[in-house]
Amino acid sequence: MSVLEIKDLQVSVETEQGTKQILRGVDLSIATDEIHAIMGPNGSGKSTLAYTIAGHPKYHVDGGSILLDGREVLEMTVDERARAGLFLAMQYPVEIPGVTNTNFLRTAKTAIDGEAPAIRSWVKEVRESMTNLKMDSSFAERNVNEGFSGGEKKRNEILQLELLKPAFAVLDETDSGLDVDALKIVSEGVNRAKANTKLGVLLITHYTRILRYIKPDFVHVFVNGRVAEEGGPELAERLEDEGYDRYLAGTVVK
Repeated sequence: MSVLEIKDLQVSVETEQGTKQILRGVDLSIATDEIHAIMGPNGSGKSTLAYTIAGHPKYHVDGGSILLDGREVLEMTVDERARAGLFLAMQYPVEIPGVTNTNFLRTAKTAIDGEAPAIRSWVKEVRESMTNLKMDSSFAERNVNEGFSGGEKKRNEILQLELLKPAFAVLDETDSGLDVDALKIVSEGVNRAKANTKLGVLLITHYTRILRYIKPDFVHVFVNGRVAEEGGPELAERLEDEGYDRYLAGTVVK
C-alpha cells in the first residue's frame, strides 16, 4: 500500500496586487484504494492543492511537505512526479496541436515505465479503453484534445488515467461541464481504474452528483485555504442540503 501525505501545506501565488496566500496549512493523508472527496466554495484552495501536487510553477510552496511513501514530492520535477505514480486530470484539459492521441499515450507510457509497451497488447488495451469510454476509434489519430468538446476532453483524461495506471489520481472538477450520460461514463472509467490498480483518488468537486457514481470513503471541506471539516460520505449529503454558508459564516471550525 502506498500513502500520499500532505503536511501543513502552505501555498501562495503572485498576483497583480502582490503575493496572495491560498493554502494556509493543509493536512491530508490518502492511501491507495481510498477515495477522498475535496469539496468547498469557489476560491477555497481546492484546485491550488491539485496543481501544487502536480508541480505547477505558478504556485509557490511557503511551508509544509507532500510525501509519497516518505519521499518528498516537492523536490521532484513534474516528470519525476508522474513516474513516481502521480496523475492529474485537469479541470480544463489543454490542446496539443500536432501530437496525436496515439503518439501522446505511447510516449507517456514509455516515459513512465522506462520501456515502450508491446505494440500488439498496447493497441488492444487502448481500443478496449476507448470502447468502454464510448470514444470513437477516430479519436486515436486526432490531435490531443484539439477540437474536442468539453465532455470528449474529460473522457480523454480518463483514457489516460486507465492506460497510464498511476498510484494516485487527482481529479480536478472532472464533472464540470458533463451531461448526465457523460458523467456516468467518466465515473465508470474512474471506478474501473481503481478496481484494476488499487488506485488512490483525490476527487475535487463542488457538487455531490459525481459522488453518486464514485463513492468517497472520506470527505474534506475546504474553506479559506484550510480543511474546515472532515467526515464520511454522509458529510457530502449534508452539504447537498445545507450548502457552505455555515462555514463561510465562521460557525464551523475544524
